[in-house]
Amino acid sequence: MFFKIAPDSVMKPGYPRNRWIPVVMLVWSTWIFATPVFSGKHGWLWPTLASFVVFLLLYWRAYFGPKAHVLWCALGMAVLACLLMPINDGGWCYAIYSCAFIAFTGPTPRVAMWRMFALNIAFTIELAFLQAPWIFIGTSILVSMAVGIMNVFFRRNQQQDAELRLSHDEVRRLAATAERERIGRDLHDLLGHTLSLVAVKSELAKRLLERDDRQAARREIAEVERVAREALAQVRSAVTGIRAAALISELASARLLLESAGVAFEYRAPESPLPAEAETALALALREAITNIQRHARAMHARVEFAIESGHVHMRVHDDGRGGIGAHGNGLTGMRERIEAMNGTLSIRSERGQGTELEIALPLPIVETKPARELPRPPAETPAMHHA
Repeated sequence: MFFKIAPDSVMKPGYPRNRWIPVVMLVWSTWIFATPVFSGKHGWLWPTLASFVVFLLLYWRAYFGPKAHVLWCALGMAVLACLLMPINDGGWCYAIYSCAFIAFTGPTPRVAMWRMFALNIAFTIELAFLQAPWIFIGTSILVSMAVGIMNVFFRRNQQQDAELRLSHDEVRRLAATAERERIGRDLHDLLGHTLSLVAVKSELAKRLLERDDRQAARREIAEVERVAREALAQVRSAVTGIRAAALISELASARLLLESAGVAFEYRAPESPLPAEAETALALALREAITNIQRHARAMHARVEFAIESGHVHMRVHDDGRGGIGAHGNGLTGMRERIEAMNGTLSIRSERGQGTELEIALPLPIVETKPARELPRPPAETPAMHHA
């Protein structure tokens, strides 16, 4: 349980870009051993090694344990500094690490700052009691405060990023709600009058049949058929627009996701409406591709383009990330199966260090042009008809 990574730790799980930071930050601990070597003190080695083992345990727990444990780990490092400094001037490095982690404690950054000041006052009193040179005291205090203040600003940026993500989620939720309301209004406006007209016409045809006026009933039934066909065409047009809006909103969500992660994103939307099935498949593929870029590519720029060529619609997704992705990893297998089920193709070019380009081609349905049906000619006018 001690080495288990907590979900609320300083180094949260699922942050691949930051996984080497704890190892890199240990480089500064070399001063714990280098300082006494240059100062010429004796009897420091075994106490320093013992303290360093304890420090590594506290260091691990401060980075990967629950946030509630960070304060106690930081105070433990401060105690190590106070115990080691009488025999090893390099023990001050423990104080720097202590201030670095104190920045992540407390309900607010202001509380962390006050704790940091109190800690440095205690260190200053001890160093003065040990008769350390004032230049050493001033430099040490300056370094520890600088490291702590940098982490305070880093913490504030983390909080602002979290608030920004929450606001983005709220924007998406409100946009989805507005879209549902718009669809409801459109369908009500589109079908309300039409269905009322169909009901009235049908009732009229029924009454005409009861009166045995078959000719008039046929006219009303034909009118009902015409209105129903027009309504069906309007519904299909509206559904096509909704599908297109879904793809456009997916592009907007992609821009929001990538630019929040520091990736510049540009796209060129389809110039003409696409079939509903193609819209849905491309939207799902785009979502998977953008998620892969945000999580794995480490890219700085990404681009999405659409083109219609040779009876196919093409979607190209390009990024300038690290490349080298497998053709069957990162959710690409499911994407390939969906595309191939629609007789489409998916190709990936991903050389290591040269980014990744994903291209999807889906066939468009062939629109058959039927010859225009010749309308029946009106009967020739007779004298009797003219007289009537």
